[in-house]
Amino acid sequence: MDPEPDHGEDSYRGTGRLQDRKAVLTGGDSGIGRAVALAFAREGADVLFTYLPEEGEEAAATTRLIEDAGRTAVAVPCDIREEEQCLRLIERAVTEWGRVDLLVNNAAYQMSQPDGIAKITTEQFDRVVRTNLYGMFWLTKAALPHIPRGGCVINTTSVQGYQPSPHLLDYAMTKGAITTFTQGLAQMLAPDGIRVNAVAPGPVWTPLIPATLPDTTEFGKQSPLGRPAQPAEMAPAYVFLASPEASYITGEIVNATGGTPLP
Repeated sequence: MDPEPDHGEDSYRGTGRLQDRKAVLTGGDSGIGRAVALAFAREGADVLFTYLPEEGEEAAATTRLIEDAGRTAVAVPCDIREEEQCLRLIERAVTEWGRVDLLVNNAAYQMSQPDGIAKITTEQFDRVVRTNLYGMFWLTKAALPHIPRGGCVINTTSVQGYQPSPHLLDYAMTKGAITTFTQGLAQMLAPDGIRVNAVAPGPVWTPLIPATLPDTTEFGKQSPLGRPAQPAEMAPAYVFLASPEASYITGEIVNATGGTPLP
């Protein structure tokens, strides 16, 4: 990518806010996921993260960042569109650590279709929904018996969930559903002392963008700040929601949209 995304390699400084916590993170090989993995590790957490098998080189780079922070990295090839793989992922985390303190449902897929709904194939729709919704549902359901009181779930939604772009109709639909899932699950799990929140990024410069949009020259310029965010600018929101400082925050959506006004 030109320019290369900034994941916080040279800027993020941890203060021990997640010391010895055990985190499971989907889509940790690049973009927001890599930035969150780096930040969690520098805050003292061990991180098990997923990546698609074809992204092995990127996963190795994330592993190095976690280990350079002095924490344990467990990189697991996993297609979260498959329920059995989701179940095995949580089993792996429990085998490694005995518990899951932090679950971050971050992995997502989008594909631009500027010619309208008629061009959204069933294959594309199925991939978007299974990646963005089914995977989150299966992983959360499997992880909950192993999340202790004081643990939390953090989901990645999007500004698209509020202000859908027509060319990302199916993707935006799933992001709206993630917001609803977050708010409903937070109420369900509050008596158990488990918090559930989400981060709603605006435009962020990640590998998903040039891979799925036909033209990126204007990407992010529509935001009031006039540019896309770097992944490193998203990670602190996840750290805050995972930290003791957010102990009375649940069912909330942290909007990191570059100033885009939301309802």
